[in-house]
Amino acid sequence: MYSFGVLVLEIVCGEKNREFIHKEHCNNLTGHAWTLHNEGRFLQLVAKCLSESINVSQVLRSTHVGLLCVQRRPEDRPAMTSVIVMLGSEGPLPSPKEPGFYVGNSTEDTRQSSSSNNELSITMLNGR
Repeated sequence: MYSFGVLVLEIVCGEKNREFIHKEHCNNLTGHAWTLHNEGRFLQLVAKCLSESINVSQVLRSTHVGLLCVQRRPEDRPAMTSVIVMLGSEGPLPSPKEPGFYVGNSTEDTRQSSSSNNELSITMLNGR
């Protein structure tokens, strides 16, 4: 699902995530889309070659669904059947959460990810 979300954002932006470089920050394409989403500037993500012929509501919806697909936690990402319904309808969409590989100020609860119990587990493999 994550890869599908990246693909949607790449189509809207007209650039590949791997090759995306923004001059003002070090985020990848998903991080940049997340920043624009939070600032209400979705349309700045649209590829310049598409800007004349876009359907604004479709671009906003596609970008929103793309962000839902790249959320940090896999259990927060929608199923493909839900994505198809979301893209084909005009109903309200859930708010996306922070994407994976985002390097900005995290809105997620950092206590959960930074806590550690320093346990070690060792698995012994036995051949047949």
